[in-house]
Amino acid sequence: MKAVRRHLFNEGNLFLHIEDSHLSLSSTTPLAVLSSASVGGGRGCWRTLVNRHVDKDYREGDPVEETRGWLVANGYDPEQTPTLLTAARMENASVIQMGDPLVQVAAIVTAGVSNAARMGWPGPVFMDHPDPGTINILLVVDGELTEGALVNTVITVTEAKAAALQELDVRDGEGRSATGTTTDAVMIASTQRRREKYVHAYAGAVSPLGQVVGQSVREAIRETVLRERQRR
Repeated sequence: MKAVRRHLFNEGNLFLHIEDSHLSLSSTTPLAVLSSASVGGGRGCWRTLVNRHVDKDYREGDPVEETRGWLVANGYDPEQTPTLLTAARMENASVIQMGDPLVQVAAIVTAGVSNAARMGWPGPVFMDHPDPGTINILLVVDGELTEGALVNTVITVTEAKAAALQELDVRDGEGRSATGTTTDAVMIASTQRRREKYVHAYAGAVSPLGQVVGQSVREAIRETVLRERQRR
């Protein structure tokens, strides 16, 4: 695919870059991040976030160290760049932006559902590193969030993902309606810029933040999964 570079929210400080090997979000100011990334995951303030494409047969014994080496080779600082891995194609990534005067969000999603699963049922257990097929969600929020709202946003993203998969009739290997895949990951990144003097303390379904998060994630997942189906 031809590399794509675009601004988010029509701002000059947030850039999204997409090419075959990866997508990256770059900010001129630090973003407040909560992430499940295996490389650089957890809570922190970062300027660059990466979602990296790997081959579907990727079987590195130490994917963390291998990814750190990949980051260095591609001009990123592994100490400052939380990174997700996926076998999903970057060309099928979906970017959905929504919002209002109180908050703007961008849901950036890559998805492969060949290892779809329904949470709460018994299945395979990985003691080490599972296969890289996954739904990766990078959610960018232009607004100010409390710590509680940052965590609450993870819940809303997950519920929206499950809703989208049910609408698409994605099923696990036993024919059950899927709620995700076995290796899903999420990054929430907030500019922490206060809009209209409003601080978001909640991200549930009836909150201003939750409304746009749920809708953007649901639409982005539907779009990228449908693109993958068309490709196949």
